[in-house]
Amino acid sequence: MRLPVLLAAILLSAAATTRADLITTDIVIYGGTSAGVTAAVQAAKLGKRVALVEERQHFGGMSVEGLGASDIDNHPEFRNRPAIGGLAAEFYLRVGKAYGKAGPQYRFEPHVAEAVFAQWLQEAGVALYPGQRLVGVQKDGAKLVKIWTATGQEFAGKEFVDATYEGDLLAAAEVKTRIGREANAEYGETKNGIREKTTHAQFAVRVDPYWDPGNPASGVIPTIRDEELGTPGQGDRRLQAYCFRLCFTKVPENRLPWVKPDDYNPLNYEIYRRYIQAGGKLWQPAAGLPNGKTDLGSWHDLSANLYGMNYEWPAGDADTRERVLREHLSFTQGLCWFMANDPAVPEPLRNAWSQWGPCKDEFTDHGGWPRMFYVRDARRMVSDYVITEHHTQKTGGTPVEDPVGMADWPPDTHSVRRIVRDGAAYNEGFVFGGDDWQPFGISYRALVPKASEATNLITPTCPSSTHVAYGAIRIEWTFMVLGQSAGQAACLAIDDRVPVQKVSYAKLKARLLAQGQVLALP
Repeated sequence: MRLPVLLAAILLSAAATTRADLITTDIVIYGGTSAGVTAAVQAAKLGKRVALVEERQHFGGMSVEGLGASDIDNHPEFRNRPAIGGLAAEFYLRVGKAYGKAGPQYRFEPHVAEAVFAQWLQEAGVALYPGQRLVGVQKDGAKLVKIWTATGQEFAGKEFVDATYEGDLLAAAEVKTRIGREANAEYGETKNGIREKTTHAQFAVRVDPYWDPGNPASGVIPTIRDEELGTPGQGDRRLQAYCFRLCFTKVPENRLPWVKPDDYNPLNYEIYRRYIQAGGKLWQPAAGLPNGKTDLGSWHDLSANLYGMNYEWPAGDADTRERVLREHLSFTQGLCWFMANDPAVPEPLRNAWSQWGPCKDEFTDHGGWPRMFYVRDARRMVSDYVITEHHTQKTGGTPVEDPVGMADWPPDTHSVRRIVRDGAAYNEGFVFGGDDWQPFGISYRALVPKASEATNLITPTCPSSTHVAYGAIRIEWTFMVLGQSAGQAACLAIDDRVPVQKVSYAKLKARLLAQGQVLALP
């Protein structure tokens, strides 16, 4: 399934309607993520006029930026496919059809996912507005009236949806949000805040962190922060690391050469040399997607997670974000070059990396490299209802009276920083797995702000939740589920002429169930 002709037709159609200064519609969705797509498709199927507004040029979020190995039934100790219903399930069926299968396909190439999203949006009649970065919001009391973008385009609507990973519309609308980790004491949690011990994805070997080994006065090498652990359980503004999901190939006719960035500095990769010298085994590409491609992520003790380099991203302006993104991309491209070329890398590993390279048929407008990294955590809304670690607990978990979807994934927060501890490099903050968690319903109340802040705004991607609880929600298929539910709720708010906080849950539940949403598991 190929994208360019189909998507170009949609974008040209949308561009023709953006020449007017003001677009007036029923529902304005800001954020072309997978959640934004399902919210738009759901609302359009119910007869509402929808404007899907996206800062960049592509629709589908991380599902079209390299995250093709969906977190579905990929752990032998738990199977989460039964939690996936509605439009999320339909998406995977459509992907399967694109590959000539009768059933769902949970692993896919980025360009195939983008083509599926594009066709879906076209069928639903959603108006797309790419290249529209939000710069302002007009409100009448607690009601959003319109938003406007850096191009001067304005979008007025009855209801608004923030489907960004960053919570940009929430922040612009002056809805309370949070960045970073809460203290454990705030909600009586145990896995939030500074971690006294981080065991998951901790260094498998001891790596000296100083330029002059054993000499703290010489300073720390790149990727390490020269700071103390701090008080365990205390909150901070740190974020789990971002990385790119890398789609590579070994097929010579489809393979691009490794890129050596103009600002390549071999000293940036000193920690990788020392890791190798200490006997550590670095990660390497392996085919996991159709047609022999990779979805090379970073969940290891040492790979391409860049701890501490993303703190400025969530609240950063356009220039700041562009710089942070550029720094991550340059480092990652340089790391791949290092792995394939640096003599410090053992020859067998160098040879293995040398067989791979970016794909000619992926990210064709960006040299074969993803255009966005994986924003695992940014702003989170703070509403009257907050999802916490207690919702995730197998024993004594908080019951949910108004679920609009299921979270069927363990709390999963990557480390937030790399520091020096006991004279060695140390990753701090990773939480994953265990046997003390269970699937839980995601409350509708966590998707809507306080009524005093906004009465016609919903978010499927930045729900009111703590750092550790959000780690169980931030999965692409979960976002698709919540996107559909947000789209349905926005339609009900319009039809019943009520604030989003007053949408009848009984009506919402009945319609979601009729649409195939899974709101409870046996």
